[in-house]
Amino acid sequence: MSDKMDRDTMDEDRNQDGEKDLQEDTDRDTGEQERKDASNTQRAGKSSNSEYEDVCFICRRPESKAGKMFKLPNNICVCSDCMLKTMETVSQFDYQGMLNHPNLQNELEQLTRQGGFPNISFVNLADLRGDGGIPNKQKLKKKKPGESKDPVLNIKNIPAPHKIKARLDEYVVGQEHAKKVISVAVYNHYKRVATGTMDDIEIEKSNMLMIGPTGCGKTYLLKTLARLLDVPLAIADATSLTEAGYIGDDIESVVSKLLAAADNDVEKAEQGIIFIDEIDKIAKKKNTNTRDVSGESVQQGMLKLLEGAEVEVPVGANSKNAMVPLATVNTRNILFICGGAFPDLEDIIKERLTKSASIGFNSELRDKYDKDRNILSRVTVEDIRKFGMIPEFIGRLPIIFALEGLSKEMMVKILKEPKNAILKQYQKLLELDEVKLEFTDGALEAIAEKAMKRDTGARALRSIIEEFMLDIMYEIPKDDNIGRVTITREYIEGTGGPVIDIRSSLLTDRMEELQEVPAEEISGTQ
Repeated sequence: MSDKMDRDTMDEDRNQDGEKDLQEDTDRDTGEQERKDASNTQRAGKSSNSEYEDVCFICRRPESKAGKMFKLPNNICVCSDCMLKTMETVSQFDYQGMLNHPNLQNELEQLTRQGGFPNISFVNLADLRGDGGIPNKQKLKKKKPGESKDPVLNIKNIPAPHKIKARLDEYVVGQEHAKKVISVAVYNHYKRVATGTMDDIEIEKSNMLMIGPTGCGKTYLLKTLARLLDVPLAIADATSLTEAGYIGDDIESVVSKLLAAADNDVEKAEQGIIFIDEIDKIAKKKNTNTRDVSGESVQQGMLKLLEGAEVEVPVGANSKNAMVPLATVNTRNILFICGGAFPDLEDIIKERLTKSASIGFNSELRDKYDKDRNILSRVTVEDIRKFGMIPEFIGRLPIIFALEGLSKEMMVKILKEPKNAILKQYQKLLELDEVKLEFTDGALEAIAEKAMKRDTGARALRSIIEEFMLDIMYEIPKDDNIGRVTITREYIEGTGGPVIDIRSSLLTDRMEELQEVPAEEISGTQ
């Protein structure tokens, strides 16, 4: 009886040990499976925790349009539509019959002995740029579920027009009227973005057309504004724009630049500002028998952008193609500022102003406006239409203003007054060599006079300074005794040279100044 009880006890112990081992094996398998799942999730769905949306590797549609994605190895995502089409295509072939082919294995072995497959190279998709071969600049910002839509701007923090203009005054000389117009337009745009509608009255945007001679500061004014603003601001160029279907940048690419400036955040980009430079280059071509793909056609294509519409914008590219994802952007709240030099527009204005008879009591001389540097301020819509801009395009730019031509006094101010003036830049360069650079008033006037003759605006100032500073910047590193260089009018005009002071004489002058100070103070106290 006791032996039977002992055997039963041993059987029970063995059963308990077996159950314990089975439980440990189950826990071990469960842990390994969890680790595998976690590693697979981390490897295949790496972008799930990213701030950017997943993009289908085949059709390039973002997750917000294509729906939930299938996560594959190497961080590749495929939408359900593309996956279904792939499966349907695969199911049409008899792969089992191909594998059971008697000569297949022999052919594979023969190719392997010959050194591999001919003209076939295997590509690792993970080596491509970005996750799954798609860079982040071609992905949209992901919208978090349940996230409250906070306003981009607070109406209490909107800078007043005089504050915007005061910041522009630090960098841009003159152009008072242009800075006022831009400051008021940006201020109103801030209010439209911050308030939306007030008392059920929808505030329409006022696009602007900025006209000015070359080198007067059109582009620099907007580049300075871009540094001062908190809203996205993109600067695009109209010279490369062409009609859809032709070689060149699509019209929607100007909005894609704004989308990139907003870090691919569509909601933030829909409240930004776009400056389209060189807008006069898309004027209607005259006396041409070919299709005007970069002129009038571009103007017609831009009408919907200026007015406000939902457009398909390529993300991270300048043209639409099958390999670039598209995003829908509403341009209703985007402020457009167009600028251009409009060459030969002055002749159109002069022709209109002097079209009256040149003989009689009310006659006017033909050359009356030849020396008027601000002739562009007399521009009208009719003048711009004659230049080659279509009426529908001009009508969508209600604010038209002109920048002043630069005078000699403005040139001198541009040289020395702005925060990053040209003279300050060269003085900083020579300070690195421990040399002080100075300019006399006569030298500044001589530089301005030379720049006025070149008729290229403020751009001529840097080219002139580069010419006479070349020898100075070449010779200064040779001699460590040079302490100060003074540029004179004679050196600019080519009749003399710069005044160079040696460090020892500078120290002597400094010692004399220090010795004279106490004597002056003593005489002043007496």
